[in-house]
Amino acid sequence: MTPREVLVLYYSRTGKVAQLARLAARGVEEVDGMRARLRSVPPVAAVTATAQPPVPDAGAPYVEAADLRECCGLLLGSPTRFGNMAAPLKHFIDSTGAEWASGVLAGKPAGVFTATNTMHGGQESTLLSMMLPLLHHGMLLVGLPYTEPVLTSTLSGGSPYGASHVGGASGGNPLSDDERTLARALGKRVATIAARLAEPPCA
Repeated sequence: MTPREVLVLYYSRTGKVAQLARLAARGVEEVDGMRARLRSVPPVAAVTATAQPPVPDAGAPYVEAADLRECCGLLLGSPTRFGNMAAPLKHFIDSTGAEWASGVLAGKPAGVFTATNTMHGGQESTLLSMMLPLLHHGMLLVGLPYTEPVLTSTLSGGSPYGASHVGGASGGNPLSDDERTLARALGKRVATIAARLAEPPCA
């Protein structure tokens, strides 16, 4: 049987969101018959001097419309920008009008993840900001329930709204064991629900 895929789509500037994405992808692949498809979005600027190359120099390939059509579920990640998702991710989401109109994401499960430098730097509002367009796409939002024991004991990132990381004032904190556990748990949860819903195959 061809594996079903969960799209793990993110924007990462310092690499911490990319680490969360890879951990969520590991969680996806803990579910039988499920595979993660890692994709990123290019940076944006107020004035674009040159077009971005079609393939980034490092990291996951840039997302394409086909990735949305072919996935069984979605994990969406962004650093926090003043309590909101970063502009590159928002720019990509704003370009998905055709996918919204045709309903390619409707009925598929989705989860979100983020990273900030400070404990109260807008993590939960950023997670909520990423959920809003997913609701407009008709997706089924998946969080982290308190049946995940680490959620009640973490002293760093982690929220019922999604996985997260606290980088510290200088951004130098490594991902804690709890943050790593919760990122994998989120990936596994989205993939588990996607596997239950995806009959017949997604694409």
